[in-house]
Amino acid sequence: MEIQKITSVYFVGAGGIGMSALIRYFLAKGKAVAGYDRTPSALTEELIREGARIHYEEDVAQIPADCQDAAHTLVVYTPAIPENHAELGYFRAGGFEVLKRAEVLGTITRGARGLCVAGTHGKTTTSSMAAHLLKQSHVDCNAFLGGILKNYDSNLMLSSKSDLTVIEADEYDRSFHHLQPYMAVITAVDADHLDIYGTVEAYRDSFEHFTSLIRPDGCLIMKKGLPIHPRLQAGVKLYTYSATEEADFYAKHIRIGNGDIIFDFVAPGVCIPDVKLGVPVKVNIENGVAAMALAWLNGATDEEIKRGMETFAGPVRRFDFHLKRDDIVLIDDYAHHPAELKASILSVKDLYKGKKITGIFQPHLYTRTRDFAADFAASLSLLDELILLDIYPAREEPIPGVTSQLIFDQVTIPHKQMVHREDLVDRVRREKDSLEVILMLGAGNIDRLVEPVKEIWDEK
Repeated sequence: MEIQKITSVYFVGAGGIGMSALIRYFLAKGKAVAGYDRTPSALTEELIREGARIHYEEDVAQIPADCQDAAHTLVVYTPAIPENHAELGYFRAGGFEVLKRAEVLGTITRGARGLCVAGTHGKTTTSSMAAHLLKQSHVDCNAFLGGILKNYDSNLMLSSKSDLTVIEADEYDRSFHHLQPYMAVITAVDADHLDIYGTVEAYRDSFEHFTSLIRPDGCLIMKKGLPIHPRLQAGVKLYTYSATEEADFYAKHIRIGNGDIIFDFVAPGVCIPDVKLGVPVKVNIENGVAAMALAWLNGATDEEIKRGMETFAGPVRRFDFHLKRDDIVLIDDYAHHPAELKASILSVKDLYKGKKITGIFQPHLYTRTRDFAADFAASLSLLDELILLDIYPAREEPIPGVTSQLIFDQVTIPHKQMVHREDLVDRVRREKDSLEVILMLGAGNIDRLVEPVKEIWDEK
């Protein structure tokens, strides 16, 4: 179905961050938009205010009349939706065109010059940085992002003058294989989603296949030293980047102190001095180098790049400061993979040397906990103190014997405790006087506890 012939779009799983960008895109194009999600959230309520009609019961009777014409309605679903979902079954039986989110994103962006950022971790921040750098420059861009960017209060950017489109390229369910990048970034290939891929080799092979999709006039910007072998078409240029060693793009003369991170950005034949990070955490040096490489290759000026990096406020839930006082610091971070946890915890320890770091972690998915329990434990053992919550299941059914206890038993620090999610706020309240820096971690619904935890310090 051609996008221009569509009059309405129905989303099954409307509340996902990737789905919400498509909802906003179709609303901007004047389409009637409706959909289902399992639970209300701040994001679904925002989408309703913006014009989408979303309900929360799996109920065919609630599908609006203007979304029941198979000739003019596109149905979009997320892989997190079970195959036996009643509404999905209704549309399939009715002959509607039913596509995964990634297929629709691929179709929308096929005629654009896609700047696609892939990787186990770092892709949301890197793609958001790149989008901001280009958007505030004379170059401009469109963007479909995996996080709400604070500078714009949205995960969608549209441009009337640029065909450059920044895309967060998701490897889950091989979604990024629907894209045709003009330029691609690969930030990391640490194994994940083994419930889909089965083996580390198959996971890495999917990234190698992704590199084969880059247009012949384009390029790949890959973190130096990644254990994959790109399969580039003839004409595709290969660049490397690093925050710690010389590469085609890298950082040097890094200065960390007084709450700031400043470094010099080196590109082929160019050095931009004294780049200041708007979100001053160590992991963002590496993310920033990749994002600046994309912006530089697409014509952003040195001054535009420098200004963009300093004014970048970050995506929501990527190292979000909710309290920043002398007596208490509260940070919320989406980290949910062992490598992400390690980077986040080490960044906080760098920023707050000599302070006690308390991590509150909610594991995300039974399969990820099963596959990486030892790695999670090793990362969490970098903390001074751990509060471990129950697993957030998301799309999964429980796996016998797989609980947070698998991680807890392997954590080596003496100050550790397991707490049920509903008991967390009371536990923090009781221990309030001993806390200095709190780092809340996870991709589940732990974010809904951040505000109640913050409010403890407002209580009389």
